Parts: sequence; structure tokens; C-alpha cells
Amino acid sequence: MPPTTRHLLGLEGTSREQLITVLDLAREFRAVSQRRIKKVPTLRGITVVLFFVEPSTRTRLSFEVAAKRLSADTLSFTASHSSLKKGETLLDTAQNLMAMRPDIIVIRHSAPGAPHLLSRHVEAAIVNAGDGAHEHPTQGLLDMFTMREHKGELDGLVVAVVGDILHSRVARSNIHGLTTMGARVRVAGPRTMLPPMLERLGVTCHDRIEPAIEGADVVMMLRIQKERMGSELFPSEREYSRVFGLDARKLELAKPDAIVMHPGPMNRGVEITPDVADSGRSVILEQVENGVAVRMAVLYLTSAHLIEGNGMETTPGAGVGP
Repeated sequence: MPPTTRHLLGLEGTSREQLITVLDLAREFRAVSQRRIKKVPTLRGITVVLFFVEPSTRTRLSFEVAAKRLSADTLSFTASHSSLKKGETLLDTAQNLMAMRPDIIVIRHSAPGAPHLLSRHVEAAIVNAGDGAHEHPTQGLLDMFTMREHKGELDGLVVAVVGDILHSRVARSNIHGLTTMGARVRVAGPRTMLPPMLERLGVTCHDRIEPAIEGADVVMMLRIQKERMGSELFPSEREYSRVFGLDARKLELAKPDAIVMHPGPMNRGVEITPDVADSGRSVILEQVENGVAVRMAVLYLTSAHLIEGNGMETTPGAGVGP
């Protein structure tokens, strides 16, 4: 996503230079969140709509905090409190929103491709906050940002992604972003949860957790997404935890300085044990903190053409002291 791009629809096809632009800018914005006054006037006059058709805690609140720290105006609503419940189509809802002239629409939707559809029919910048099992680009960006902060470089990093790969938009965005940045990605999960021909994306696939995390720099655990399953894909949660859950014993296979990640929400005792989730090697809460900085960077970049066109302040962190 270069600075001139209006939309962030996914990380597939995004160049290394574009990814670095976002990650570098996020570092500047993280400094804003660490100040006593956590606010800059950078997006003053910009209106951001948070359009969440699917439930969300971290992503929705993170985008709202990011927008407000940039001094943008925000409008937040969910499907349960909108005309979608009355049968209105997604496109009709979006076009009615556009009549109020927002500048950015951040959308989460259960249908893959929903953000792409909106980007072809509305004038606002569209930011994908998760579309079905397709992509979750800002989660991929914040994950890469967290890895880079701990490991320095992503090039050559060994990253294991374990769990429900089939239904995970987080896995897809991380795979696209990490392979572009030169990381070596391994995925592991039950065979029923591994998409066919996944190797074509440049990853190594395993149907056991041990070979995936052996010697890894980063171990990322994923939630079982029962809400997307049409049928049971594993015998029981107890069996899944025994075979694919991350505990302290299995984590010993990774490098001694390996970090543990999880996009949330966690099912403690299923994909990850509490002692690992709360250990010194876990950076799960850092991911949440870094999500604000990354989303500040994304909102800034998708509105950069508006800021410049209005003669507004274009320096990302300008306008406030330490």
C-alpha cells in the first residue's frame, strides 16, 4: 500500500517497499501513543466510519483509538443496529453512508471480497478490517511490526503459524506479507484444516506441530473458528489441544529466544496453555498495543491525498510535544 493508494484491501500483491513504508510509519505513530498527550491533529477534519458487520473487540476498538489519536471524527455502527437487519443490501447501506460524505470506511464483513466490492462503488477510501476467511491485512501488518521490533529483520526469519489455517484470514495476510518480506513460513494444523495447494503461496506445510515449531524464531497460534465450520473437522477440543496445542514442553523445540504470538481471542487450554500465554516469551498484549500504531499509519496513508489537497499538516507526528 503506497502513500498514494486510497484503499487497503489486502496484502496479496503488496510490494516489499510498500510494506516497509507502513511499518516504518507505524514506528513513528507508536511514539505518539507513548507521549503524555496521546493526540496529534494530523487527520483533523477527516471522517472515519467503522462499519463492522461481524463482531469485533480488538480490531474495532483499535481503529477507533487510532482515528481519535489522529484527531479524526469517527462514526461506529454494527449490523445488529443498522438497516442490514431489515434487508438492506451492503451496497445500499454503503451508498447511504456516502451521502454523509465520510472519507474512510473501515469494514469488517463475513463475505470474502466485500471490501473490494465497496472500493468499486464508493468514493471513500476502503480499509479491510477482515473479510470472511479471506484476509485481515492490518492484523498481518501489526504482526509483522511486532516481529520486526523483536527480531530486527523479517528477511530469513522462521515463522511457524499453527492451528485452523483453512478458516484463518490472519494466516493468509501473514503468509502474503511475510513471504514478501523474505521470511520462511511454516504452517501446521490438522489435515482437515489445511487448504489444498497451500504450498503455492511459498510456505511449508505440516500436519504435526513439532516439525513446524522446531528451530522457529516466532510461533503464532491461531484460534479454532467454529463459527465458520460447516462440520466437525477434528475429534474433540481435548484431542486438538493434546496434538496441536502449544504448551511449555512443545515450545522448547523453538529457538530459546522465540516469541509467542496470537491474534486473539484466545481459547486458553485449547490452542495455547495459560502458562505459555502469560509467559515472558509471549508478546500477545504487545500485538494489541502495536495494532493502534499500525492502524494509525494505515489511516494516515489512505487519507494522505485528502490531507495534502486541503493544505493540512502532513507530518505524521506533528502538533504535540512529548
